Amino acid sequence: MSGLPLSCSTSASSPRIPPLSLSLTDASVRGVESLRARRDSFSVVGLIPESYFAPLDLPKIYGRVAPLHVDLGCGDGAFLFALAEQMPEKNFLGTERLLHRVKKACRKADKIDNMRVLRIETSYAVRHLLPKESVEKFHLLFPDPWEKRRHHQRRIVGLDFLRDIHAALVPGGVLRIATDHKDYFDQIQEVAERLQIFQLAVSDGAIYPSSTFEDKYKAEGIPIYRLELRKVSPVT
Repeated sequence: MSGLPLSCSTSASSPRIPPLSLSLTDASVRGVESLRARRDSFSVVGLIPESYFAPLDLPKIYGRVAPLHVDLGCGDGAFLFALAEQMPEKNFLGTERLLHRVKKACRKADKIDNMRVLRIETSYAVRHLLPKESVEKFHLLFPDPWEKRRHHQRRIVGLDFLRDIHAALVPGGVLRIATDHKDYFDQIQEVAERLQIFQLAVSDGAIYPSSTFEDKYKAEGIPIYRLELRKVSPVT
């Protein structure tokens, strides 16, 4: 099955938004360079440019209703592909900003029915494109640590991001995090505790495939810090 990219032209009255393309197992990601194409060129599973600000129609995209896992920053798609093969009864979505990684991920998605790849900035996808209470589990594996102190504000995990994650998760849904940076790990824990909308999750015992970064860090003997946060109702 082949899909066209989705993008949206902007006007002076509309906010500036990041490039997006939705690949329905399309290895070539055709037309990504034409991100400001005219609206009459769009045709992606019933979506039109106005839907750029509306949640994705997940049943139409996947052709079924099933629990959804989302890999935030899926890279070349190796982890997501292995997970989709491991759990054919679930749907899998990867978000990735860099085109060369999206192409690699799409080549893998082309081999399987339950994996899709979205080219977009992760925070935008979580806030605007994922329907409320639609995600069973988020995987955030080795996010950019922005190591220099003056760059820490660029780290993806913050109060607003975790609030958006909470909104997109189903009741009891889980955000699964792995990082090789202890200070980032501590910061994530601190932010989650401040919000009081997550609790530490007991592992469900699932054996997850290794990501490309995880294999690299393990080979180098670098410690990996893991955290699972389960959605709970806000404390009032």
